[in-house]
Amino acid sequence: MDIPEPMLAKAVASVPETAPGGGALLYEPKWDGFRAIVSVDGDDIEIGSRGAKPLTRYFPELVEAFRSQLPDGCVLDGEVVLRRGASGDERLDWETLSQRIHPAASRIARLSAETPASFVAFDLLEEGGESLLDLPFGERRARLEKLGARLSAPLHLTRVTDDVELARTWLVEFEGAGLDGVVAKPADAVYQPGKRAMLKIKHARTADCIVTGYRTHKSGSGVGSLLLSLYDSEGELRGVGGISAFTDKKRQELVDELEPYLARGEDGEPIRGEGERNRFSSSKDTSFAVLRPELVVEVKYDQMEGDRFRHTVQFARWRPDRDARSCTFDQLEVPNAYDLAQVLDS
Repeated sequence: MDIPEPMLAKAVASVPETAPGGGALLYEPKWDGFRAIVSVDGDDIEIGSRGAKPLTRYFPELVEAFRSQLPDGCVLDGEVVLRRGASGDERLDWETLSQRIHPAASRIARLSAETPASFVAFDLLEEGGESLLDLPFGERRARLEKLGARLSAPLHLTRVTDDVELARTWLVEFEGAGLDGVVAKPADAVYQPGKRAMLKIKHARTADCIVTGYRTHKSGSGVGSLLLSLYDSEGELRGVGGISAFTDKKRQELVDELEPYLARGEDGEPIRGEGERNRFSSSKDTSFAVLRPELVVEVKYDQMEGDRFRHTVQFARWRPDRDARSCTFDQLEVPNAYDLAQVLDS
């Protein structure tokens, strides 16, 4: 059974009333977890993340739930999340979820019992071995709801509405439960793997970037800044900016965290790169430690200037679920063009 790439979303500033070009929208909460495409092929269960990074081994409790609750020949699109807190004060816990990605089988087994994950389904891509990709989302959702009637914790069906005002309420209220926005989906659109065919409205602009190097702090100790890159349309890595606001404690911790990703030469020594110089940095050491392009970090940013972040970005969190090859420029929000003269003359 082939697992399709997940359909992606383009960032927009506010909850829209109609789809681009017209047409009805269906709105869903935007879950804060690991995007996952789940396939059931007999006893063979696969959980694939965005970028096709396999997540199956990290969530044995979900594998068992999928096996017992889902029919054969089923492919679901959804989100792996982790719920924490007492009844009445429960919210999503990203930090604890990220700790579930661990190489040790013994730790995976322990965490699956101590901090079990849940799965929230929001699209049905295959049913009984029949591909549903070419059906309108409204029809896929109807079939998903029939399937969802048989689900129980830790498997859930996401809420949906066609009421734009309710969606705007969700955007505000659900943040308190750890969700990070709203997704709007054209009701008559087919599923488009790998394409940004949905709209997402988040509380802040974020991007997933690849950490491709670091510079030592000016004190001579610890990490001073992380160098960030994205893949362009030609598949080439291009620098987009950096992160530098770390506490003294974090600077020291980063040295150990980044050590496994150091690029090394044939002699086993770390490879150094040389940064670009300009008239402001001609006397500064711009060299940096080169890292293999594997580590993904989510950053908060305000604006782009050309193909780089205009200002230094803020560290949000590591993304162990993301495959570095999936970190491309097309995830960035590009503001609509506007004539400056109209701003000045108004």
